[in-house]
Amino acid sequence: MRIDVLTIFPEFFQVLDVSLLGKARQAALVEIHVHQLRDWAAFKSDGTPDAHRTVDDAPFGGGAGMVMKPDVWGSALDDVLEEGGVLVIPSPAGVPFTQALAAELSESPQLVFACGRYEGIDARVAEHYAGRGFRVLEVSLGDYVLNGGEVAAFAMIEAVTRLIPGFMGNAESIVEESHSDGLLEYPSYTRPASWRGLEVPPVLLSGHHGKVAAWRHEQQLERTRERRPDMLADGGAEAL
Repeated sequence: MRIDVLTIFPEFFQVLDVSLLGKARQAALVEIHVHQLRDWAAFKSDGTPDAHRTVDDAPFGGGAGMVMKPDVWGSALDDVLEEGGVLVIPSPAGVPFTQALAAELSESPQLVFACGRYEGIDARVAEHYAGRGFRVLEVSLGDYVLNGGEVAAFAMIEAVTRLIPGFMGNAESIVEESHSDGLLEYPSYTRPASWRGLEVPPVLLSGHHGKVAAWRHEQQLERTRERRPDMLADGGAEAL
């Protein structure tokens, strides 16, 4: 898989070289390129040089803040977005990012993350590339607003790439984690069995695999009912 990130803060993504994601890049499981958006802003829309490499302008219709310019984004995306690639635009106005969507995106040959700032990217950018036959997704991490798309893009990159075959040392850890089956993950424990007056649940010390599996499933249901009842109310099989 190839991942391209367009941002005015490329230094933010230095963290992509650490931990499992860094190892995956070294092993060529995933190819990641981070681009400075201002590299495509050397000229104004009239063709004259722009010493400031401006990427934003005032919004039509008035209002607070600035909007990122479509001509700059168009030049960048024309160079970076390849045939079959998916354009992902982090946005608080987007569809929710889910584990199911992460799994779907992990099968894409290329993901291009367009990290907006200010009041976002001119809406015609998404419209234009969708009209050219590209899959364009405006995606939100949750019901809150961040300063820009970089934090959201990094979270999505990590969620997607860890699903690439060979990325995780133990593939079972992906199968058993939260959201993989529509439920939250069960609680985990390790040594010592007794810590500060708190004991590990006896069933986990029993050695009875069937009882352990049943206990863990019940814990998943209990956690989901308590913390995310919406996951059950949305028609999941466990709602029954």
